[in-house]
Amino acid sequence: MIGRARGYGTRVQNEARDRLADEISKAARRRGVTVAVAESLTGGMVATALAAAEAASEWFRGSLVAYSSEVKHDVLDVPDGPVVSPEAAEAMAAGVRRLLSADLAVAVTGSGGPSAQDGQEPGTVFVAVDDGSRTSVQRLDLDGEPGEICAESAEHTLRLLLAGLEGWLGG
Repeated sequence: MIGRARGYGTRVQNEARDRLADEISKAARRRGVTVAVAESLTGGMVATALAAAEAASEWFRGSLVAYSSEVKHDVLDVPDGPVVSPEAAEAMAAGVRRLLSADLAVAVTGSGGPSAQDGQEPGTVFVAVDDGSRTSVQRLDLDGEPGEICAESAEHTLRLLLAGLEGWLGG
């Protein structure tokens, strides 16, 4: 039986995040790219996976967990308004990339539940990848309990970061 660590998902999900982080490490080192992360609802799950990956000190610049709206607005320059939005995710990615002097940044914000946030139902998540010249944002619509939504959001965020790295300078 697979156990569940409260707020972190199943061991299978943790293993998937670890595998993705290892792939991100290889891609970042191969391309000589530094990476930064801004997280909200995932509360550091993405950064934890990246920090544990091989040679993280060579490519992982760090992370900012901006759980409160005020931190998003004051530190990451998220514009006034809802923080569960594509605009907020985009601003978070650009802000952390700038603050931590990274080549590539990823950010995740969303409504984990159990209640709606900023008019967005639980499971509504926005992930942005910013490389300094362009930003892409993806909306996720996830189902489950808050811990499940957070764990799945972290995995999707790592997948999008890997895709951003694979697209770096034409792959």
